[in-house]
Amino acid sequence: MLSADLGIILPEIILAIYAMLALLGAVYTVKDGAASLLVWVTSGLFLALAVWIGLNGAGTNVAFNGMFVDDGFARFTKIVILASAAAVLLMSEAYMTRRGLLRFEYPLLIALSVVGMMMMVSAGDLMALYMGLELQSLALYVVASLRRDSLKSTEAGLKYFVLGALSSGLLLYGASLVYGYSGTTLFSGIIQTAVHGDLSLGLLFGLVFLISGLAFKVSAVPFHMWTPDVYEGSPTPVTAFFATAP
Repeated sequence: MLSADLGIILPEIILAIYAMLALLGAVYTVKDGAASLLVWVTSGLFLALAVWIGLNGAGTNVAFNGMFVDDGFARFTKIVILASAAAVLLMSEAYMTRRGLLRFEYPLLIALSVVGMMMMVSAGDLMALYMGLELQSLALYVVASLRRDSLKSTEAGLKYFVLGALSSGLLLYGASLVYGYSGTTLFSGIIQTAVHGDLSLGLLFGLVFLISGLAFKVSAVPFHMWTPDVYEGSPTPVTAFFATAP
C-alpha cells in the first residue's frame, strides 16, 4: 500500500522536503546570512536521521514493488553516509567562512546529494539506482566549483560535469541493454536471468557498460582520470566529502 511504502522511505522524504523548504526560505529572506545556521541545522538533521534509522530499522522492507529495499546493509550504509556528511559539514564551517565560500546553497546541496546516496543504496531497480546516482552527482558538480574566482575550481567542476555526463551515458545505455535482454529493471529479475537463464551477449554487454559507468562514478582504475584534477580544484572540505560519503 502507498502509506506503507511512504513510511519506508520517510527519512529520504524528510531530508528532501527540508532541503527544498530551506532553499526557498533562504532565497527569499537572508540568503548567505543564514549559511552558518544552515550548516548546523543540516548537520543536526543528518545525525537525528542516522539515529532514527539505527533505532527503528528491523528486517527487510520493500517498497514500490521492489524498487526500494530497506534492509540491514542499506540502513548501515545510510548511517555511515549521514554521519560522514554531518562530520564534513561541521569541519568545513570555519574553513569556508575564512575564505568567503560559505554560502547558503552549500549545506543544502550536500543535503540533496545525501538524499541521492540514500536512494541509491536502497535501490532495487535500475531506474531507482539511476535517479539516486544522478541526484547525488548533480549536486556534487556544483559544490566542486564553489570557488567561482578560481580557475582550478572552475576546471574541477567542468571536468567533473563532462566526465560525469559521459559515465551517466554509459550507465544509462547499459541499463537499457540490460532491460532489453532481461525483460525487467528489477535487480532480482536481472540476477535470475543472468544466473538461471540464458546469459545472452547483449545482456553481457549491458552489464559491462553498467559496471563501467559505476566505475567512472567511484573513480575505479582505469576510469579514474578525472579524480586528481577534481580533488585538487575543489575546496578542501568538499574534497573531504568526495573522498568519504560518495
